[in-house]
Amino acid sequence: MAGTLFLCATPIGNLKDMTERVLDTLCEVDMIAAEDTRNSIKLLNHFQIKTPMTSYHEYNKVEKAEQIVKWLQSGKNIALITDAGTPAISDPGEVLVAKCLEAGIHVTSLPGCCALITALTLSGLPTRRFCFEGFLPADKKEKKFILEELKGETRTIILYEAPHHLVKTLEELKEALGNRRITLCRELTKKFETVFPTTLEGALAYYSENEPKGEYVLVLEGISRQQQLHDKQEEWERLTIQEHMQIYTEQGLNRKEAMKKVAVDRGIGKRDVYQSLLEDEDQLRNH
Repeated sequence: MAGTLFLCATPIGNLKDMTERVLDTLCEVDMIAAEDTRNSIKLLNHFQIKTPMTSYHEYNKVEKAEQIVKWLQSGKNIALITDAGTPAISDPGEVLVAKCLEAGIHVTSLPGCCALITALTLSGLPTRRFCFEGFLPADKKEKKFILEELKGETRTIILYEAPHHLVKTLEELKEALGNRRITLCRELTKKFETVFPTTLEGALAYYSENEPKGEYVLVLEGISRQQQLHDKQEEWERLTIQEHMQIYTEQGLNRKEAMKKVAVDRGIGKRDVYQSLLEDEDQLRNH
């Protein structure tokens, strides 16, 4: 019979957050796949766990996942751990999980620490609806595309960031999204845990005088529905009615349906749209 892959959450700072179930599992499995064996050996030594480790990280995630699947198929039980928190969240573990499920391998997750959830609950921002972006991509074009998407996001937004990139990221968020409320969380669960509710402008002012230290979770407010509608209406109003109509006709809508959509978008009556189009057509004929 094939073995099981256990996704084991590990502490994000406070070793007392390790669950008994994870400890038992790490002792009982045949092997532990760790993001950084040099880091994880400290954790295992602290809890006197002697289970052998193998490395599984961003740079070997595809070929090593195939090897781990073979071990699982041979009957081995394997635990996956990341440097801190829950595996497969903004983490190469997602590749291994996908390959295991494709191969019919049983996967189970042992819940525990997760930095994004910890920060969200501390943020003071709405928690019912949220989206997680992890680290923004290094590629400038991809980052610009994601920031443009986030501009209209109504849910609370959660990001990860390293200290040496923090100020640049705050600047980019301010430029793309405007001056939103933000809570910056660092050193979560540790002695010097910091939760800093402010605005993007306030954060930039603070970190212009104070050097960022530690890994950050950024919890950023989404745009309000009211502001979203206002921004969208401003966007439509920058177009002529004829240009606005063209957007919908190019999508395959007939003239009547397009007129209805344009009227709703601009907050005017269908008669106003029709009259404007007539005037445009008259002007074209007169020319």
